[in-house]
Amino acid sequence: MKRKTLMSWSSGKDSAWALHKLQQNPEIDLVGLFCTVNKEFDRVAMHGVRVELLQKQAKSIGLPLEIIEIPNPCSNADYEKIMGQFVERVKRDNIESFAFGDLFLENIRDYREEKLKGSGIEAIFPIWGIPTDKLSREMIGSGMRAVITCIDPKQTPREFVGREYNNSFLDSLPSTMDPCGENGEFHSFVFDGPMFNEKIEILMGDIVDRDEFLFADVLPKIT
Repeated sequence: MKRKTLMSWSSGKDSAWALHKLQQNPEIDLVGLFCTVNKEFDRVAMHGVRVELLQKQAKSIGLPLEIIEIPNPCSNADYEKIMGQFVERVKRDNIESFAFGDLFLENIRDYREEKLKGSGIEAIFPIWGIPTDKLSREMIGSGMRAVITCIDPKQTPREFVGREYNNSFLDSLPSTMDPCGENGEFHSFVFDGPMFNEKIEILMGDIVDRDEFLFADVLPKIT
């Protein structure tokens, strides 16, 4: 019996690669995506990606997308209340698993597992523990393409925002940075790859300094 699963979707490379692994898993029935969106800015939390592009990703993947709106600012208590309500609702749809694109941060994994404890929904981590130097090259080698939409300038050189996530990007990373940005160094938006049915055409817009982070605005290309 396949496990009825929802993917926690960030719009970035790690959740996209975790999704790709699930698409190849005969034991998983992948039925949808869910993503938290900043209600004030109508953009993906942390990644800063427009909802319009989020919806284009879901359409190319071929799965329904659940947008979970969170306030700005959002306290941890508010976030947990909103997510708790979401969990209770999808339980009625017989969802058995939530999948996450986390890589190695034990505290994040523990938090996710703890919040789902007793719900009947299991947290699964399709790409957990893969060495990130290997994983980053594997993702790029598969034809996956992404752009850097947000950086933490305390950890990442400012010129990296807006760049494409490719071998040249990896080769230029300081040795102090994780090649997948797992420590919050950077976030990304995936616009092409084996998890999609068609490429998403994009343009790069303005770079904005906000809330101690640097964001590159990704725009849908009018074709």
